Amino acid sequence: MVFNWHAGKRAAAALVVTSVVVMSGIGPGPAAAAEPEWHHAAALNGTPKYGADAKHFDYVNPDAPKGGTVRLSASGGFDTFNILAQKGNIAPGILNIYESLMEPSLDEEDISAQYGVLAEAVRFPDDYSWVEYRLNPDAKWHDGEPVTAEDVIWSFEKSIELDPQRKYYFQNVETAEIVGDGTVRFSFDVSGNRELPKIMGQLTVLPKHWWEGTNEKGEARDISRTTLEPPLGSGAYRIREFSPNRQVIYERVPDYWGKDLPIRVGTDNFDEIRYISFLDDSVQFEAFKGDQYDFHVERSSSQWAKRYDFPAVNDGRVVKEIFPDKSSGVMQGFFLNMRREKFQNPDVRQALNYAYDFETTNEIVSANLLKRVNSYFAGTELASSGLPQGKELEILEEVRDMVPPEVFTQEYKNPVGGNPQNVRANLREAVKLLRKAGYELKDRKMVDTKTGEQLSVEFLYRDKASERTLLPYAQNLENIGIKPVLRLVDTSQFVNRVRSRDFDTVVLAIGQSLSPGNEQREYWGSASADNESSANYAGIKNPAIDKLIDKVIFAKDRETLVAATHALDRVLLWNHYVVPQFYSDETRTARWNRFGHPQKMPEYSTGFPTIWWYDEALAAKTGAAR
Repeated sequence: MVFNWHAGKRAAAALVVTSVVVMSGIGPGPAAAAEPEWHHAAALNGTPKYGADAKHFDYVNPDAPKGGTVRLSASGGFDTFNILAQKGNIAPGILNIYESLMEPSLDEEDISAQYGVLAEAVRFPDDYSWVEYRLNPDAKWHDGEPVTAEDVIWSFEKSIELDPQRKYYFQNVETAEIVGDGTVRFSFDVSGNRELPKIMGQLTVLPKHWWEGTNEKGEARDISRTTLEPPLGSGAYRIREFSPNRQVIYERVPDYWGKDLPIRVGTDNFDEIRYISFLDDSVQFEAFKGDQYDFHVERSSSQWAKRYDFPAVNDGRVVKEIFPDKSSGVMQGFFLNMRREKFQNPDVRQALNYAYDFETTNEIVSANLLKRVNSYFAGTELASSGLPQGKELEILEEVRDMVPPEVFTQEYKNPVGGNPQNVRANLREAVKLLRKAGYELKDRKMVDTKTGEQLSVEFLYRDKASERTLLPYAQNLENIGIKPVLRLVDTSQFVNRVRSRDFDTVVLAIGQSLSPGNEQREYWGSASADNESSANYAGIKNPAIDKLIDKVIFAKDRETLVAATHALDRVLLWNHYVVPQFYSDETRTARWNRFGHPQKMPEYSTGFPTIWWYDEALAAKTGAAR
């Protein structure tokens, strides 16, 4: 899997990360061993669905009409178009102007399949020690200059120079070099890591000549700094106009070089994509009701059940549609910051789970539309269950002395609330665990027996609507003597405090692909725990987990990958790093009824707005957008 570094380019409403998995497709054999063959695409489990002669993907309408405008919402404002500078808020939709070397399709059971965009072909040896990409000679920047191998190398070098996350993620790249006309090679410091070639295929390529040039005032550009000068791209869209922190409008490039690529046919159908920024979620939804933007993804189950009774829904001008979500798993929960001494004891962390009554909250707040997260890969085949056996057990035996004994003897299950009897029993269990951890109830306060200090938990959040879930949890904590502190902050404070690890607990969601790999080091690996730019929010440093992550990364087949992921999941769960919350295995959407989509939708995405189009007939009935 690879990170979706900035808000989404190609597909639909998605989680904090985008799935990119291990690459194969070149079978072992004498010819491959001597000189790897070039391929238009590659996949983990066998042959990519679409051959070199494919005209387009099955899930698109190749005759989709071009035209119209789609208006999308964004949160938090923006003040830069530079995707690499580590300052400022990046404009939503900016990746629409860029391309990567390769991209995945949206409808294959083997979701690892990737197809060439800027790269027309890829090859690598059987030991995965390097990968080469041959650029498409037709690829052009919007100023007409060709996309070159120098652009690719420069983009890689600047990425690891300026972005700590990218530097960490690309850490196995030993050299990046031009090895022929329009061909680049990335060599790795390890062999056998089948995901590394795929990771490099996701590199976003930037124009070296533009960034090293000067602006209209004759001033030298600096890619290490924020900028509101619209940058040069090579993608299907370019920036037409913008207003900082308010909106940015992208226009389709009529002579876009890649419009006839099989991966692009039937896509990029809107003449204009407009992103409108909102600072408050409630104001944002009122704007949707007022027809100020077109497509809304509803992430709140309670709101889905309650707030869609307004005239435009009732008369059909707004359409509600639910899409199944099969593309990813998720861990969403209260991430406990183990950099704080009070959370370093697993009994304290487990006690906090016993105090969380998911079932009552789900009924009262979410109309029973959510499911409890029971895995770091919830909603997928990668979620562990039952007791370990077979290959998973073999893997776990290698770390038996390093993991909680329950890993081998008990199936992980969250406490079940939902009624007063269960809640009281769970709170009694929480008190037992806290006593075991060195706390005692004294004058209705849970205090440390050594220091006399009351145990407190500060909940950091940026959306006041979160209080519907936080308040019942806080009440349960108060009932066992823990002091809850609810800290509502604005978005910038929230981001800064999470980045600097200045929190007790915060609700976060880590999305997972169906083929996990190197990104697991970023989420749970010891090396990332002290990196403020990493996604290891809990501060996990556990050698057993490091070993299991390597088992995932270096798995040689799907069976081993699934077994290793089950083992990793199980050990993460039994360490109680997170109080699991909830998830949904569907995407709930509402839209103003002006748009068409293919009859056969992709299985792993809504595809909005990439494969949708403006429908003149529907728009005439609904009314013109403002």
